[in-house]
Amino acid sequence: MLRQYELVDRVLDYDPDADEAMLNRAYVFSVNAHGTQKRASGDPYFSHPIEVAGILTDLHLDDETIATAILHDTVEDTVATPEEIERLFGANIARLVDGVTKLSKIEAQTENERAAENLRKFLLAMSDDIRVLLVKLADRLHNMRTLHFIKSEDKRRRIARETMDIYAPLAERIGMYEFMKEMQTLAFAQLEPEAFESINRRLEQLKTGGGGDKIAKIGSGLKLLLARHGIDAEISGREKHPYSIWRKMQERHISFEQLSDIMAFRAIVPNEEDCYRALGIIHQRWPMVPGRFKDYISTPKRNGYRSLHTSVIHAENQRVEIQIRTPELHAQAEFGLAAHWAYKQDQKIRPETQHSWIADLVEILDTAATPEELLEHTRMAMYQDRIFAFTPKGELIQLPKGATPIDFAYAVHTDLGDQAVGAKVNGRVVPLRTTIENGDQVQVLRSKAQTPQANWLNFAITGKALAAIRRHLRHVERDQTLSLGRNIYDEIVTRLPAQIGVDALAQALKRLKLPDPPALMTAIARRTLTDAQVMEALMPGSAGADVAHAPPQSSAISIKGLTPGVAYQLADCCHAVPGDRIVGLRRPDASIEVHAIDCRTLADLADRSDEETDWIDVQWGDKTEGATARISVEVKNEPGALGVLATIIGQHKANIINLRLDTRDTGFHTNTIDLEVHDAHQLMRVLAALRAADAVNMAERI
Repeated sequence: MLRQYELVDRVLDYDPDADEAMLNRAYVFSVNAHGTQKRASGDPYFSHPIEVAGILTDLHLDDETIATAILHDTVEDTVATPEEIERLFGANIARLVDGVTKLSKIEAQTENERAAENLRKFLLAMSDDIRVLLVKLADRLHNMRTLHFIKSEDKRRRIARETMDIYAPLAERIGMYEFMKEMQTLAFAQLEPEAFESINRRLEQLKTGGGGDKIAKIGSGLKLLLARHGIDAEISGREKHPYSIWRKMQERHISFEQLSDIMAFRAIVPNEEDCYRALGIIHQRWPMVPGRFKDYISTPKRNGYRSLHTSVIHAENQRVEIQIRTPELHAQAEFGLAAHWAYKQDQKIRPETQHSWIADLVEILDTAATPEELLEHTRMAMYQDRIFAFTPKGELIQLPKGATPIDFAYAVHTDLGDQAVGAKVNGRVVPLRTTIENGDQVQVLRSKAQTPQANWLNFAITGKALAAIRRHLRHVERDQTLSLGRNIYDEIVTRLPAQIGVDALAQALKRLKLPDPPALMTAIARRTLTDAQVMEALMPGSAGADVAHAPPQSSAISIKGLTPGVAYQLADCCHAVPGDRIVGLRRPDASIEVHAIDCRTLADLADRSDEETDWIDVQWGDKTEGATARISVEVKNEPGALGVLATIIGQHKANIINLRLDTRDTGFHTNTIDLEVHDAHQLMRVLAALRAADAVNMAERI
């Protein structure tokens, strides 16, 4: 364990202006607060926060962060209070300690309310100050280094899984690759001990079999090659870490012997121009492996990582990975966002308070409605591999693999996503469901009249896009449910034996124990309240002696302006369209299901008593938008018959959205077709035109 003076001296070595007295106070306070507490290893508990602080001094972090690391467990594990921390160390450190305490409550568990709430606190704490996450990652790293002292195998595996699922990806997302690799290696040893031992044994055999000398030999040759061309490079080589090797074996379904890129080298050169010169020299000397070159200098990763990556075929057909970067880029690559907090030439370099990736997650916090959504969206944002696409002006947009133009639109701006009607990819108009490839240029076509569509949920994959689409759909559903409830309420009022007073609604809310009129309208629309209950609440005794049954409906309820699939559903059994006589079925806590009056489903329901189902008279209303009708068409089995059918439908301004071949014989084949039509009159005109065609033997509505 670091002694007090050793820890303070470390900080003063890179930051002579650090508050030495504050660091000393923090050290003493932590030792006294933790007192005789012990860790599983038997060491005094206060050794842990001191070692965490020591890890952060290796990153040259500021004195406030080091003090936070020293104090980070005091509020959670001792009698110390946040007020005491603020009084002794100031508001900044108190805020940071509080943030780390919230992060400490994260647990790997099933997707439930508690996990989601912890994750919400976690993200909010990170968004406030990224140093909170840096302390927590160092805390987790030290805990992983001492994990083997815990006797319970189940507990060790739970902590290891939590590290692999949450903390290692977080370290990767902010560019702290050394933290990530060590966490993954330590977690891998617990989760897959046999695989870990096997890979380590083979790596050792590789070294003793000449592999160690081979790494030194390749490294020396690489350094001499660059030196001959005037580039002074610092070369380091290593085998890839066990978890990385195991993951490649799993992904590619190959054995250890079949892996060809176990060795990796890093060339640190003076400046970015030398990076590209070195790359050209290496490619001239050894053939490049196609598809393995990545230029992260001109197109950085979302976490700020910048470097050149290439793989070449060295002697004996050995694949070798080489990374080329400057000293500044190397510091960023190793320590990510932590490098921004380092002290350089006695100057503190402060980043923005929110990293862009974290800012996206915080936006998701505001849009996710349920714990499941929050967990789903944030995990997507944290774990998915990314591609690069460009706006027409050349701005770089990073997206997960499999992203579509709708994801791209929301990544640029939420308003652009909401108004997207189409896209051009590399100048070609494509559907919004098209998968974007790496390097594509994407132009989003927009219209102010457009709003997010429910079917976008089928192909949007980013958390930001999914959260925004669902938020809009929830708002639309709420508004339309309220509108439908108001329409039904107005009709219920007309059935009362007398007019109600101005206070009747307020009194009804009290009797029904509802907070406000919108809650009542929603309950009416979702049929969690029956008409009779509403009438009794508005005017006691109005529903008659049998409160279970209300007086019959006196007028039809208009569904004008409501969207099918939101406030009500158009039943698939009869495919009612505007102009049809319709009736609605209401079931508790479900959307109204609209059927044509002659639907067989209604006849079946009439034959059995169903107290859960309530029938209501509904009408389309003027200028109702169209709907989907289903028809059956029997056409001659001859060339061009389907073309005739499609032409007739198009001439009558109807749109085929689905066509299925049902039966086919020597002379005829029968197709079921779903058509978008404006109303029943348009559908009748289409059917009449089809029946008049020579190629059509029969056309009827289903």
